[in-house]
Amino acid sequence: MKTYEMKWKTQDGLDIFGQRWESTERSPKAVVCLIHGFGEHIKRYQHVAEAFGKDGYALVGADLRGHGQSSGKRGFTPSIEAFMQDIDLLVEQARKQYPNLPLFVYGHSLGGVLALNYGLRHKTTAKGFIVTAPSLYTSVEEQPIKVFMAKTLGALMPAITISTALDPADLSRDEKVVNKYKSDPLVHDKISLGMAKAFIETNRWTLENASKFNTPLLLMHGKADHLAYPKGSQEFASALKEKCTLMLWDNLYHEIHNEPEQNEVLKTMTIWMDARL
Repeated sequence: MKTYEMKWKTQDGLDIFGQRWESTERSPKAVVCLIHGFGEHIKRYQHVAEAFGKDGYALVGADLRGHGQSSGKRGFTPSIEAFMQDIDLLVEQARKQYPNLPLFVYGHSLGGVLALNYGLRHKTTAKGFIVTAPSLYTSVEEQPIKVFMAKTLGALMPAITISTALDPADLSRDEKVVNKYKSDPLVHDKISLGMAKAFIETNRWTLENASKFNTPLLLMHGKADHLAYPKGSQEFASALKEKCTLMLWDNLYHEIHNEPEQNEVLKTMTIWMDARL
């Protein structure tokens, strides 16, 4: 596996850390743009890149603003549109590196919501989208004080941050994954009130406009996900009917790509992409 680091700037001047992976044994037949989840970073997807590489897919990703090795206040964005512009730049970088290859977009959790919004809000030539565990309905909604703070104070003090109170044990049934997450210095649990408010509103908008999603979509969710509830994926998929492939995985937690069944999960992704080339 060959790994390359990249850097570029957002439209508002933030430094973005990017990375791309491709196999040393075969030339890629397509490229996948990765949008990671909240509080994490792209280096946690090394094993995903290796699995994709074996099946002929290059992977290009970037730490979101306010995450990982990218600059910006931790857990803060000025708007959803800022994220959309950042994804545009990610896709642009992938096109530069692989100008003649088909392109897919893959988003997990927060990245899954962003991917769905990107497909809804922006014109795209992507062959398809893979979305896992989108956080359309979350455990945060069961914390009324935080919801109240986001809705009432998010517009007045958008940069004020609070803890997400995420329990790493809810990410995976694999203790090694959980322990590695706990000790990862690039992981954070901060979310700004403005970002929380924006995503409460965005989640509702995404579900209300689900029927307008026109690109082939593989939507996957663990049935035992206690962080982002499967009903969000089910509701989005029901609006698309045959235009969406929905897969619900028995017993799997939030990070289905980090569960003991990860090989089967990742193979399902590459088989689905193969069928669209």
